[in-house]
Amino acid sequence: MALERNSKQNSEVQKIKGELTYEDRVLQKIIGIALSHIDGLLTVDGGFFSNLTDKIVNNDDVTDGVDVEVGKKQVAVDIDIIAEYGTDISKLYDDIKEKISSKVKAMTNLEVVEVNVNVSDIKTKKEHEKDSVSLQDRLTGNNDEEDQKKEKKEKKANSQPDRVH
Repeated sequence: MALERNSKQNSEVQKIKGELTYEDRVLQKIIGIALSHIDGLLTVDGGFFSNLTDKIVNNDDVTDGVDVEVGKKQVAVDIDIIAEYGTDISKLYDDIKEKISSKVKAMTNLEVVEVNVNVSDIKTKKEHEKDSVSLQDRLTGNNDEEDQKKEKKEKKANSQPDRVH
């Protein structure tokens, strides 16, 4: 009975006219967030001006470096990436295509018909972390992991009682 009611509701919903559309930025966000956890992908590269901005202030805009063309039923994607040194880049490309396609399909029911990836740079994780420190981080002191490690060691050393000989 419940199944019969659901199919009846679905047919009624399908009779309602209208159109579902997505702004480019919505797909850019879906893709940017989907790409945030892929091994070997250090970052999606937003290009010179975006990188310059990132050097000055912290910028966590997941849409940087993601360009899309959204149609009624299909999406094409262009991204520039920085890959981690030592990564099999052709496997990384396949992982990127799979992740983009599955997330876009699951969330929008749009078909990803094209994914173009340009590898704009390759870096070690250490190089990438160093390059990711912004001027804002430097001015506010939020930048150095080394400084934070030193502070932790100093606190630990200061919290231990002196030994009497």
